[in-house]
Amino acid sequence: MQDNDVVAAAVLEDACFSLEELASACAVNPEWVIRHVEEGVLISPGGAVLEWRFTSRDLARLRHIRAMERDFDAVPELAGLVADLLDEIDRLRARLRRAGLA
Repeated sequence: MQDNDVVAAAVLEDACFSLEELASACAVNPEWVIRHVEEGVLISPGGAVLEWRFTSRDLARLRHIRAMERDFDAVPELAGLVADLLDEIDRLRARLRRAGLA
């Protein structure tokens, strides 16, 4: 891993999206995002809906969920489960890289 990779990851992690920005980035309407938060597929950011802020991790997760629903006609719960598994695979790969095994 190079030094500039760490900086780029930190910058992305600090990204903050409003509900409208997140919906636009995922090519969905805000109601779709709200419904997925209410169903527990996306973790609630708390507070009033207009004050919600989302991270780049939320953006990636929601894009995976949207792709599962669109491409495979998956129900939100199944798409959320697949997103959880993809997140876990990413975490395990990162651990392997840090251990020098990847």
